[in-house]
Amino acid sequence: MELTKRAIEEAWSEPSLLERKETKEQILKVIDLLERGDLRVAEPDGDSWVVNQWVKKAVILYFPLQGMEISEAGPLQFHDKIPLKKGYDKLGVRVVPHAVARYGSYISKGVIVMPSYINIGAWIGSGTMVDTWATVGSCAQIGSNVHLSGGVGIGGVLEPVQASPVIVEDNAFIGSRSVLVEGARVGKEAVLGANVVITGSTRIIDVTQNPPVTHKGVVPPRSVVIPGTFPKEFNGGTFNVPCALIIGERKESTDKKTSLNQALRDYDVAF
Repeated sequence: MELTKRAIEEAWSEPSLLERKETKEQILKVIDLLERGDLRVAEPDGDSWVVNQWVKKAVILYFPLQGMEISEAGPLQFHDKIPLKKGYDKLGVRVVPHAVARYGSYISKGVIVMPSYINIGAWIGSGTMVDTWATVGSCAQIGSNVHLSGGVGIGGVLEPVQASPVIVEDNAFIGSRSVLVEGARVGKEAVLGANVVITGSTRIIDVTQNPPVTHKGVVPPRSVVIPGTFPKEFNGGTFNVPCALIIGERKESTDKKTSLNQALRDYDVAF
């Protein structure tokens, strides 16, 4: 792997090396490892995450190596550089038409993919539901037994290479039409109601505390979160700007498989 990493770093610094057969082989090797789940753009390290920047570089370098090709699925036609993922039956993944996943994304056994989109570099853990019209952006890391509800937008990130991808940890529930971008991170067993928007700089205010405690871009584990606003001064006056509110904590006594929706019902929150 060190040989592969060195080849990627050298090609990143000197793009002319992309013409070499050996360099191309190393880049294709990385994409194949991502496809099989043997390599990840980001991986857990205790309570934090480590971003493998060189892997993101390999994904970016993969694009200029690929030529545009036509592919067909029945009456549908596509014209793109990256092939689609195949072999779902062997992977043990249920895929409903018209779900689309690009080659170089990893989907674990037991995942259910409704009509949705999964981009290259993404990693999805076992037992997760990717619901209708949800999108999982490039390099996003989605844990096991997560529910991405209908229309959820998980943003992708390739550049800058040092930027963290969006991370949703195990057993989390993301409510309908919620959006997570710019390296936002949702902790284990957290529950987001409908229409929660979290960026890397979004204020996530724990209103169960007195005084309230503010987090930025990171939802603590087991938090129950809804959209909110807070007043901010501008030259033109005071206006309310979006934030997210932690209104409670998911109960440990409730079984994980049933508490996702129940956690929101407990607080009379739409999901």
